[in-house]
Parts: sequence; C-alpha cells; structure tokens
Amino acid sequence: MELPPGIIFLLQRSHKIALPPAFTYVAARVLASDYFYDFQLSWWTLSAAMLAGLPLALTISVAWVELSIKLDAARRGAVMPPRTGDWTPGNILSLINAMKSFSNGYPGEMLEKTCANINGCLQQSYTIRRQIITAELEHMKAMLATQFDVFEKGSETRELIYPLLGTGVFAADGDLWKFHRSMTRPYFTREHIGDFDNFDRHAEDAISQLKRRLREGYPADFQASGLPYPYYVNAGRAAGTKTYEHPALRFVNAFSEAQMITAQRMRFGSSWPLQEFWYDTMKEPMKIVHRFGDPIVAEAIKRKREGRSDLEEKDDETLLENLVNSTEDHITLRDEIMSLLVAGRDTTASTLTFVVYMLAEHPERRPTYDDFRDMKYLRAVINETLRLYPPVPFNMRTPNAPTVLPSSPGSEDKPIYIPAYTRYTCFDREDLWGPDALEFDPDRFLDHRLHKYLTPNPFIFIPFNAGPRICLGQQFAYHETSFFLVKLLQHFSDISLATDAQPPESRAPVEWAEDATNPRKQREKIRPKSHLTMYIQDGLWVTMEEAKDLQSQIFTSEFYIF
Repeated sequence: MELPPGIIFLLQRSHKIALPPAFTYVAARVLASDYFYDFQLSWWTLSAAMLAGLPLALTISVAWVELSIKLDAARRGAVMPPRTGDWTPGNILSLINAMKSFSNGYPGEMLEKTCANINGCLQQSYTIRRQIITAELEHMKAMLATQFDVFEKGSETRELIYPLLGTGVFAADGDLWKFHRSMTRPYFTREHIGDFDNFDRHAEDAISQLKRRLREGYPADFQASGLPYPYYVNAGRAAGTKTYEHPALRFVNAFSEAQMITAQRMRFGSSWPLQEFWYDTMKEPMKIVHRFGDPIVAEAIKRKREGRSDLEEKDDETLLENLVNSTEDHITLRDEIMSLLVAGRDTTASTLTFVVYMLAEHPERRPTYDDFRDMKYLRAVINETLRLYPPVPFNMRTPNAPTVLPSSPGSEDKPIYIPAYTRYTCFDREDLWGPDALEFDPDRFLDHRLHKYLTPNPFIFIPFNAGPRICLGQQFAYHETSFFLVKLLQHFSDISLATDAQPPESRAPVEWAEDATNPRKQREKIRPKSHLTMYIQDGLWVTMEEAKDLQSQIFTSEFYIF
C-alpha cells in the first residue's frame, strides 16, 4: 500500500516538526527540576507551549535567513527586490488570490500590474517559500546568456517536473542536460526541418477533417484532436463519432491535465503534497500517457535491435529513431519524448491556434498573394502572434550560489541580490515595444519599429528562449507553422470566430470588456489560459468557407519558398 503524498511529506520532515515541541518539553522539565527554579507547569500549559514551539522556531528560522541574506547583499553592494504580500501569515491570502487568478484570470495579469509599479522586479513569499519575479531585460539576459553557468533549473523545479517529464531536457541541468540536448540535435538538420512531404501529409489530414466538419454545417474546433462537435450538438450524435474514445485523444487530454497539475504544483513549490494530501492527482493522467507512449518507444527499440525500419526511405529517420541511436534505455527515451511533446506539439499548436484567432479578428491583416512572394509578411504575422501570446509565457531559474543581477543601463538603482528561485517573463510593455504595444500589428517586424525597438534589445522577444538553452527546433517550428498556414489559406477563406459554438465558460468574461487598463484584455473574445504552455480554454471554434478552385491555387507557385 502506497502512502498518500501528504503523509509522506510530513514523515520526511518529521524530525524538523518534532524537534521544537520536544525541545520545549525538555526545557520545561529542566526548569521545573530541583536544580533550577522548581516551578510546576500544568499539562495544558505545557501542551500549549509545545504547540507554540513549532511556529516560534519557524519564525526565528525565517528571521535568521532574512538577516543573513540582507547582510550578504550589503556586503556585495546589492539590495533585495521590493517585497509584495499581505497581512496574513505566510501571505496565505496572496497565495489564494494567485491561485484564483491562475484559474480564472487573464494570464500574467497580477504579475504584470505588480511589476509595473516596482520597475519590473519583485520578491514574493508564500508560506516559507521565496521567489523573485522579474521582467527586467538585463536580468533575463544575465540568466539566459551572460551568467548562464550560475543559473539552472534547480532541484525544486526538477522535483516538480519529474512526474511529467522525468529527467528530460527541460528538467535537466549540467551534463545530463547536455546529453539530452545532444540526443535531439541530429534531428534538426536542414534535411529534417525542410521535410515538406511530412508537413504536407499531416496538414492534408487536418484540413480534410476541417472540411468534413464544416460541410456538416458545424463550426470546427481548431485546437482539438479528432474535431469534436460544438457543445450544443446532441450528445448522442457527438458520442456516436467515437471521437472522445480515440486513444490519441485520451492521451492528449491526459497529457494536458498532467501539465495543468504540474503548473498548479509549481505555485506551491515543494509543499504541493499538502494540497494533494490524500491522493496524488498525477497518477491517473500519467497512466494514460504512459499506456499510449510506452508501446511506441518499445517498438522503436525493437526495430533498432533488429536493424530494421518500417519507413519507406531508409535514409529518412523519425525523431524517435534518432533518439534510439543515442540510447536504448526505455525511461530515458520516454522522458525525452514527453519533453519534446511540450516543446514541439504544444507550442506549435498554441502558435497556430492564436494565429488563426488573430486572422479571424483582423481579416484586414490576412496575407495576400504579394505578401507570399518572399514570405516576410507571413513570418511577421507569426512573430506578432508569438509576441502577444507567447507559447511559454513564464520560465524559471535557480542560481547554484547567491549571485547579483545587474540593474538597468543608466539606472541609479543598485544591483539586485538573488539568493534563490527566480521566475522571469517579458510583458508587452510600451517602454519596450512603443505606444501600440498591445495592438496586433505584424508590420512592426518589417518597418522602422523593428530597428527602433527589437534590434537594439533582442531580449524583448524570446519566444524560443535564448542563450545556450535556445530552442533547437526554432526553424523547424517556423517551417511547420508557415507550411500549415499556407495550406489553410489555400483551402479556406473568410475565417471567422464561431462565438456561439464557443462553450460559455471559455468565452471572455463580460467584465474583461470593462477593464480600461488593458486594451488587449478588453478585446478578447475567448479565454486564454496557461499551464506549461499557453492555450485557449475549450479550443478555438471557427467557421471558414472553402476556397474556390482558382483561389485554392493562388499560392501554389510560391508554396515552398521559406
């Protein structure tokens, strides 16, 4: 029988929990002895003192750590970032509000407002856990590039991600990270990132499903696998398609659920078992994920050992076959595949979904034939979508030793002292992108604004990360996304949102339209959310008109120019 997470958490810390009450008990007994004051304590008084010993010891410990940090920061000529919080012990109220915002609010809104008031860097403490959140470009540049060796994922992040991604590349540090990165590098050659036959095969399958649903007279969910019917369609008819019983869809849903659980745990840090005290909520979704993926990994290992391939072209290996060439360890391969699913599948799906959303909301921005002559405008549309809806909106690093991050150039502020966990993000701030920062305008990547804002400050746009951990599949992602968008625009015209098909709970709340502080939020028609990656709750429902024959061929001559 396996113990619940909460019980394991308490048992692992039993010595720390028991020591203060035990010390209080022994001290009381010694003081009550003949050798000291010979005073007597009632059982109730002694019990109360023992119970008070734990929070008192915790308070003293936290105060000592705070003092040590301040002294070390002063010695280095640095300061701690401003602290945010509330009047409750351990900022419990702030934690509750953060969880509510994560579940129902606009992504990153609480942090954005707080960072805007304190020059982009703040310190938060929930219970006994401290984290530093920054949107300062110099900090991100240091963590990702100039001080890369100092910052790592860290033990806490590895522990939290392990149930989902194991020791894959996103959870690994040091030599293990280098090994996992070397496993995937051979796949991202010019040969593979330009494999348009592979792109075409999957794009045709997706487009045929879209056409089939639209010809039935229903909108299509652009974010789903298997294309379910809208929520208002008769349940019996929807169930009759067997869509929801398909193993691939069960895998996708379970994988998304596991990512959501992981994201929630990351807000509690190593104390997450107290939230899931009696049951590990990751178990069921990960059973489904492994049940789907393990046979595929096992078959790839078997083919490698037998020296055969099921592919028609022997010189064209799949990603999994490349990984098997590096190792035949089943768990290592599974971990890497899970990591690459987040990096490849989820991020690309997010980008495509939000690009279609923007095309539906801004039909005047739809690329024309002339735009496709050199594909610059298409790339600008993708980049502008990535800027407003980054697939991975937050990232975390932990210094392997206390360190100092620089202040902004020209600022009179002292450098920032970083003792531990750091989370960073980059908001669409006017000081970084200009007064129209919250507007969807792909031309900003083509006109004078490119050289005014992005060229001198490349760290304001890092959807693919930066530094040594920069995404190996960046060009692959651009090619895959561009290819599918071209195919989509070959086959369909008049893309528009199917607002009525959008489930009510996934539509933008009415109060969002009344928030004058955030024009982007005011205009939302859907509810963007984030776990490990950005997505739209319940998918993006759209209607499209199939293009006429002449229209469907308009881009053919420019189709493979990337």
